[in-house]
Amino acid sequence: MSDEKLNIADPKLETLLERAWQTRVDNFSMTIQFDYPLDTAVISLTGAQCALNCAHCGQHYLQHMIPIWEAAERVAETAPSVLISGGCDPEGRVPVMAHLDKVAALSPGRRLNWHVGLISESEAKAIAPYVDVISLDFVGDDETIREVYGLDKTVADYVASYQILQRYARVLPHITIGLRGGTLGHERPALEQLAKLGLDGLVFIVFIPTPGTHYADRQPPAVADVVTILAEARLCFSNKPIYLGCMRPKGHYRAELDLLAVRAGVNKIVSPTRPAVRLAKDLGLSVVRGRECCAL
Repeated sequence: MSDEKLNIADPKLETLLERAWQTRVDNFSMTIQFDYPLDTAVISLTGAQCALNCAHCGQHYLQHMIPIWEAAERVAETAPSVLISGGCDPEGRVPVMAHLDKVAALSPGRRLNWHVGLISESEAKAIAPYVDVISLDFVGDDETIREVYGLDKTVADYVASYQILQRYARVLPHITIGLRGGTLGHERPALEQLAKLGLDGLVFIVFIPTPGTHYADRQPPAVADVVTILAEARLCFSNKPIYLGCMRPKGHYRAELDLLAVRAGVNKIVSPTRPAVRLAKDLGLSVVRGRECCAL
């Protein structure tokens, strides 16, 4: 065993990690996938615009996406996949029907991951022919919804959208750990809801304090708290794939988190740190590398 297996000061967390790792060994092959999503074009249906100005995002992450009206010229013909995303309207809905003709034109020969908000049955049915997978941010607490998104919505609205989407496509719910400005609260209720609803797989991302947002001066959740959630999810969904997505803090935080995420039994990590790759190999995992969005 390499010295990159961190010593955990908390014996309860150490025990939890050991249980999570054994659960992974019992239910999956000894492989782990590391994705470097260079080949997935990221497109916004709304350009840089969003009606919500969410506390954790403030339209920041839309700035680096390709507007759908520029996609025909800017998406390389060889790009094997596309993430279709965008800002929300005042009701928390990504306008998936906008520019559907342009999305349809991009679809042939490519896999499409749609990152949608709250959605209706008619919208889900309309986009279904152009969907390979749906990514849905899932929130488990009403107060978190109100504070982060400024929406007069409840967990029931997210449950309803999730159930609609399940009827038309493969859905990978996303849980942001520390979504409420780095404070935990909605994550375990979200896991409880998803355990009732069923899932094909689960993506975790981690709150990043972002300049220019309402939460700019907050701190990300403690690494130990994040890893505890990952390990609890591994135990809850023993035979379902769990991914650690691209949105998580960098630097020393990521270095520590990625090592522990491997030990917590995740199946896939996006852009992992080198020590985490070495640890995976030391633990007997065969590494598979991908170049597209982790949901695909």
